[in-house]
Amino acid sequence: MPGDEASAPAATTATSLTAVTSVTAATSALAGAEQFIWLTARVLEQRRFAFHFLGGEADPVDTALGAYLGGDGGYGHALDPDLRGPLSHPLHTAHALRVLDGLGRCAGQRIERLCAHLTRVSTADGALPATAPASGGYPAAPYHPLHDDPPGDLLATGPVVGILHRNRVWHAWLFRATDFCWDRVENLRHWHPYEVRSAVAFLDGVPDRSRAAAAADRLGRLVREQRLVVLDPARQDGNPPVPARAPDEHLYPYDFAHRPESLARSWFTDAELYGSLRFLAGRQQPDGGWPVQRGAWAPGSSLERRPIATLEALLTLRAYGRLSGAAGGMSSLPAPAAPR
Repeated sequence: MPGDEASAPAATTATSLTAVTSVTAATSALAGAEQFIWLTARVLEQRRFAFHFLGGEADPVDTALGAYLGGDGGYGHALDPDLRGPLSHPLHTAHALRVLDGLGRCAGQRIERLCAHLTRVSTADGALPATAPASGGYPAAPYHPLHDDPPGDLLATGPVVGILHRNRVWHAWLFRATDFCWDRVENLRHWHPYEVRSAVAFLDGVPDRSRAAAAADRLGRLVREQRLVVLDPARQDGNPPVPARAPDEHLYPYDFAHRPESLARSWFTDAELYGSLRFLAGRQQPDGGWPVQRGAWAPGSSLERRPIATLEALLTLRAYGRLSGAAGGMSSLPAPAAPR
């Protein structure tokens, strides 16, 4: 028809402009995050950012993580910023394994020694408590209560077991710990949202994939039925906040399905998931960092957790192809490392 010749180039130009704007925004977001990391982050998070987004080497990350390793074989010294002091807490171990998993270094004698430590600190049912007994008076976030005889907890056990299985680690400790996780995942009826995240971390790594898929399917239905996830960020007031946390703390689809290959991805429609990713991208603050979802309880903890939240947001956005371009405006390092 007349006029088609003129409309086609216009449409192509509009599409090209949209693509350029998207890439420019993503590059700007990454550059802003880099500035934020250099200004505020601990050495560990600086090294992790350089590894994942600036083509940096793994060894400096490994060295920085080693500073948190205690003489008992566990990790301490506020590696997880919500648990202060030098004590080795299992939640620190879960954090350390996530870092090592990102480096592709969950293997060897280091992991053997770590599993020996986990054996020593496990409860009678073979699980990990979230925190170590005998806190020594060191501060901890109010949502991590300290006990003299803490019970086994899926919060710490699930991610540790899942990562070790995904990296094909075999150790005697894993057998009972895996049984504990299966029991919790398949028999719990009332869930805390952060327990669900730990269950997903377990299910994404455990070897029995058919059993994991069935458990994940059931868990996904519970998450929706019990309204543990905000499916529409524009209408989150209708969802109850995370129990025992900040009054406005909520979790979103990207909090459960960190990567496209996660079993939790099937819990959400494309509209729900990608709407939540747009919301996540939009949460970047003017200083380049992402906010911390959980309630603030100590100045140091909040300051240290924001760079961690920023790294997690960037890695999630990149996993879904929502973060293109490269940082490095202040660095001569090569292109970003491939995501893990």
